Amino acid sequence: MSQKVMLGLKLPTDPRWVNIVEKNIQEILTDHAYCEQKAASNAISCIIRFPEYPDLVDEMVRISREEMEHFGMVHLELQKRGMKLGRERKDEYVQDLSAFLAPGGSKEQYFVDRMLFAAMIEARSCERFKLLSEEIADPELKKFYFDLMASEAEHYATFIGFARKYSNGIDVDQRWAEFLVFEASLMEKYGKKETVHG
Repeated sequence: MSQKVMLGLKLPTDPRWVNIVEKNIQEILTDHAYCEQKAASNAISCIIRFPEYPDLVDEMVRISREEMEHFGMVHLELQKRGMKLGRERKDEYVQDLSAFLAPGGSKEQYFVDRMLFAAMIEARSCERFKLLSEEIADPELKKFYFDLMASEAEHYATFIGFARKYSNGIDVDQRWAEFLVFEASLMEKYGKKETVHG
């Protein structure tokens, strides 16, 4: 089963995006580092928002640590190349995707949407890492992104799993299908910048 089918993404990244990335390795690595930091922050936010679920708290502790380890790994890749971590970049993709979070609604709906929102970001990151692992010329980065790809897929599955576990009657599959359609519409304007989601 292909990664695209497993993740359900409806619009794959244009492979030419890798050519854009290769022209500015410092930019992609800096942006990637901050993506990992934001993912760690999101996991911590989930602990604060949903402390009533002990198993979720445990998993978010694990994920936040893992994401910060990844941040350190990306930082090391920068240093190996004689580069420095730049300033944080605004992630327009994540901001656009957040517009799909349902306003108001029940506590359960809010929970499901937050889990699916996080799952979608992990799914697209996984798809981008897979593309980098296959297409980027740098052999070290090829392996680096191949190794990280599995972690993104596992995080995606974790968030989807919690959405289903605590959905309390909400049709998670239907809501995920709606997320996928919305995300595909967003992706028509992305794939043109040397950032993880750009």
